[in-house]
Amino acid sequence: MEKIGSVFEDRLKKIERLKEQGTPLYPAGFHVDLTAAEALARYGDMDSGALEDRKPEHRMAGRIMALRDFGKASFIHFKDGTGRLQAYIRKDRVGEEAFNLFKLMDIGDFVGIQGTLFRTRTGELTLLAEHVQLLSKSARPLPEKWHGLTDVETRYRRRYLDLIMNDQVKDVFVLRSRMIQAIREFFIARGFLEVETPMMQPIPGGATARPFKTHHNALDMDLYLRVAPELYLKRLVVGGIERVFEINRNFRNEGISIKHNPEFTMLEFYMSYATYEDLMDLTEELFTEVLTNVLGTLVLRYQGRDIDFTPPWRRVVLKQALCEIGGVPESALEGREQSIAWARRSGIDLTGNEEPGEVLTKLFDQLVEPSLDHPTFVCGYPTDVSPLSRRNEEDPLVTDRFELFIAGRELANGFTELNDPEDQRMRFEAQVAKRERGDKEAQFMDKDYLRALEYGMPPTAGEGIGIDRLVMLLTDSASIRDVILFPHMRPEQG
Repeated sequence: MEKIGSVFEDRLKKIERLKEQGTPLYPAGFHVDLTAAEALARYGDMDSGALEDRKPEHRMAGRIMALRDFGKASFIHFKDGTGRLQAYIRKDRVGEEAFNLFKLMDIGDFVGIQGTLFRTRTGELTLLAEHVQLLSKSARPLPEKWHGLTDVETRYRRRYLDLIMNDQVKDVFVLRSRMIQAIREFFIARGFLEVETPMMQPIPGGATARPFKTHHNALDMDLYLRVAPELYLKRLVVGGIERVFEINRNFRNEGISIKHNPEFTMLEFYMSYATYEDLMDLTEELFTEVLTNVLGTLVLRYQGRDIDFTPPWRRVVLKQALCEIGGVPESALEGREQSIAWARRSGIDLTGNEEPGEVLTKLFDQLVEPSLDHPTFVCGYPTDVSPLSRRNEEDPLVTDRFELFIAGRELANGFTELNDPEDQRMRFEAQVAKRERGDKEAQFMDKDYLRALEYGMPPTAGEGIGIDRLVMLLTDSASIRDVILFPHMRPEQG
């Protein structure tokens, strides 16, 4: 066990004394009949006289977060999963043996207390102990009270300490859970079936991304952590599950930033007999219902700016956005060479091997995306960057696809699904050719998915929404690592 100074040494000595006395350091269980939140809700409005008349007796437990020693009596604040409460431990009430045991307890220890609730002279609701029991001994001291846990890397790496010391961190993850539950209820109420599809796949598909690779020994075959559940969910649509959704993890072997974590949570859903325009309407409805139910407002304060989610949201075509928002002249969008020349003059790094649509999307990423604060649907994505999307009937160079941008980042990607197996085969072949030219993010040929399409998939639209990025918005979090309990980190040094 790593030593962290004299306080640690003192605690080890206390542990030895407790062992010598035969005191269990980690006993099994303790019956609790009242939480801190329940105590405040039930007795918070009672004055001292009413409490004295009722003398409510309860058993409570939690972690000691503060301790004031007055010799033959001590006040502690203990914290359970719902909040904090004060307790008063007096030698003449708990007895000499129990009080001496209590004297060997420290901030960070878990304690069980049976006693009566009363109010102190300052009016604080307090549990007067009749019995006190050590439930778990903390060998390591918690971070210093007044400065808390502020180092960002330590907070992410030791999330358990972050949750102990920073109550607002727990609030983020409670809200995250409530948000996901609201999303789930939204889709179930509309006839969608929640499913789970494989995390390990023989062929990674459904997104343009570099996968993680592993090997299954018993089958002697390579497998990939999924980059998206899309192709499996659409197989289910072929099988007759016309409304389907999944909330689960994706894995992409990419860089780590305030917007990216290699392991992240996505919502994906598919709806038969719908188009991408139907999905935009449904997305507005989803966000409106979730924000109203979880936060009670449609206007959020995010990183110093107000974002209004009141529908209808702005809808703009990608090329229109490049001209009107990005300042790109129409002449630069007339062909691939003109776009590349404009991009290079604008300082945008290109290899020169990009497809025409890839040049446009790189221009968009640099010149338009950062300025899209309020919810904006961007439509008309080029076909060569949309290998699973249905071609637009009026202009086959673009697809019936949108991306949703809020606060300068992508939140969702949706489109009318490509259900023509021959067109899909040609798109896969183009992706395979890109892989052969060295593009490690290009998609694989999935022959079984093509076979499924050959059995017939109804007209369908589908969408993916980044759960982590949505939580960032709802909690005013600047980094994706603030909304993931255990984000990926470099190995700890030393």
